[in-house]
Amino acid sequence: MATLTDPVEVTRPRAISTQYTLGKDKVLYGGLLALTAIAYLWGLSKNGYANEYYAAAVQAGSTSWKAWFFGSFDSSSFITVDKTPAALWVMGLSGRIFGFNTWSMLIPEALMGVASVGFVYVSVRRWFSANAGLLAGAILALTPVAVLMFRFNNPDALLVLLLCAGAWAVTRAIDSVKYSARWMILAGALVGFGFLTKMLQAFLILPAFGIAYLVAGKPALGKRLLHLGLATVSLIVSAGWWIAIVELMPASARPYIGGSQNNSILELTLGYNGLGRLNGNETGSVGGGGGGNGGGGMWGGAAGVQRLFGGEFASQIAWLLPAALLATVVLVVAAGKAPRTDRKRAFVLLWGGWLLGTGLVFSYMQGIIHSYYMIALAPAIGALIGAAMAVLWKRRTEWLPRTTLAGGILLTAGWSFALLNQTPTWHPWIRWVVLITGVAGAGALMLLPELKLHRTTARRAGMFAAALLAVSALTGPTAYSVATINSAHTGALPSAGPSGAGGMGGGMGGGGMRGGGPGGGQMGAPPGQTGGTTGRGTGGTGGVGGFLGGGGISGVSSELITLLQNGAKGYTWAAAAVTANGAAPMQIASGVPIMAIGGFNGTDPAPSLEEFKELVAQGKVHYFVGSGGGGMMGGRNGSSSEIATWVSENFQSQTVGSTTVYDLSTGTGA
Repeated sequence: MATLTDPVEVTRPRAISTQYTLGKDKVLYGGLLALTAIAYLWGLSKNGYANEYYAAAVQAGSTSWKAWFFGSFDSSSFITVDKTPAALWVMGLSGRIFGFNTWSMLIPEALMGVASVGFVYVSVRRWFSANAGLLAGAILALTPVAVLMFRFNNPDALLVLLLCAGAWAVTRAIDSVKYSARWMILAGALVGFGFLTKMLQAFLILPAFGIAYLVAGKPALGKRLLHLGLATVSLIVSAGWWIAIVELMPASARPYIGGSQNNSILELTLGYNGLGRLNGNETGSVGGGGGGNGGGGMWGGAAGVQRLFGGEFASQIAWLLPAALLATVVLVVAAGKAPRTDRKRAFVLLWGGWLLGTGLVFSYMQGIIHSYYMIALAPAIGALIGAAMAVLWKRRTEWLPRTTLAGGILLTAGWSFALLNQTPTWHPWIRWVVLITGVAGAGALMLLPELKLHRTTARRAGMFAAALLAVSALTGPTAYSVATINSAHTGALPSAGPSGAGGMGGGMGGGGMRGGGPGGGQMGAPPGQTGGTTGRGTGGTGGVGGFLGGGGISGVSSELITLLQNGAKGYTWAAAAVTANGAAPMQIASGVPIMAIGGFNGTDPAPSLEEFKELVAQGKVHYFVGSGGGGMMGGRNGSSSEIATWVSENFQSQTVGSTTVYDLSTGTGA
């Protein structure tokens, strides 16, 4: 009976290809990177400042080294963003060199995407083939959520780059005897900097990295354990140096740690951005205890394996997810009873462990989860499919590999048809192209070996069948990626694909709570001031910043910009506003520091009412912008609401443009 297992695997160095083959591979690799760069850079400016919360911090870091180091929201360093700052370091340095603007901020993100594709290619090619590497890289490049986030300023782009580089380093370590310790130390350092990018999410791949090297590394067991220990030390040092500095520095010498309730980076790491994401007990967050609400609540739908295959998550990442799971099984079977150092087994432990470990955490976490997090699965999906295709295609004349390959393409075509059916009026012909080419490709695979064609004819027919498979598998995600490139994406909750994508049941659906435009009000605003949670404010108070930010800079009037710029002289903060999402548009538009009361969504206890009164008495804050809200959650902890009420009772308001502003230098509270 035919099996996928090779009877004997001879371990040998990679064969030296002919000069023509090497040249061809380099051209194709260069073409992949060039096309990826074009796609990610095309019309990049249409995304504007993308997530204005992070854009404001990038702006601050481009003018103040202190703000840059701590990841402060404002250049006067009142409060940090609610993440570790590595991604802001890259964008902030670019802003210092080229000047802060949307291009200097977003181009590094796009280049990170190109580099991630490159690392996936070289990792897969090393153990399989150039064609497998090209397929793996192309899948990552064309995944809708990857196209979205590599053109955006969230931390995810740098995180994915560091993890892809880490996987490449582990691959090199498994291959090496003499230098394996160096490669594992490098892998640990890369994951450590991943922690400084997005905290504990970077550690989701650690079991896969460690097990793959422990099982398949060439040195003796004792040395492998030593190398893992050295990698752990490297990880702790690279992740911990910044944490130690911030934790040991007196609170008076640094900004408040945004997202924490006790001004502690350790609390932020283990609480809101750590265990709270798993169990839903996220004190002070916008979700606040999603676990008790059925898991994920309005942010991610019900927890469970169905999460990644439904709602908005499916259209972002799930196009080839069933195929990747099948590919994992194929590689496990292909490894069979091969020696411990077998590359197929090592590969599935590394990349399959990445996919399953991260995917299961995303599926079952009870706290806040957003669909754009799914970019973390894209490299593993591409790598697994590329490797399994190389194994199956090489043995496609055998019945079992051929049937597995045909069944996989039919599964992918049917699933893509269902995903495309989420938007039935959006280019409906695309889903039929996917289905028809999938059926045709599967039929060709099954029939061609039975026709006994001449070698040249069979090779050409095989290339035609491969083209059908590629068209069927990649047309759906490519179409959604093109739609993503051709539309603007701003705000805190971006989503890839055409408008209306995101059905399939569960989740928030297409476009639900995506960013929002100018004009959001906030709880805790001075009496009489209201505003919508999304869209442009229509009331007399005007607006700056929608719910969770995004698009708000267009709502900042020229009169308000002039007032803030002129009023900044002699003050530490030109103005204060409840929530960073309310302050961000004003800060970006005016270029002067704005105090974000309560941090991201107004729930951080910073400053307290007494602290704010003291700052006003010291003449450090000039204005309070009453209608600069960032959403319905703002002020829930009481501090923001108390400050807003105190301001309204002790200072006289004025209307600037369409915005209510209080001059804190005059009035009974001054």
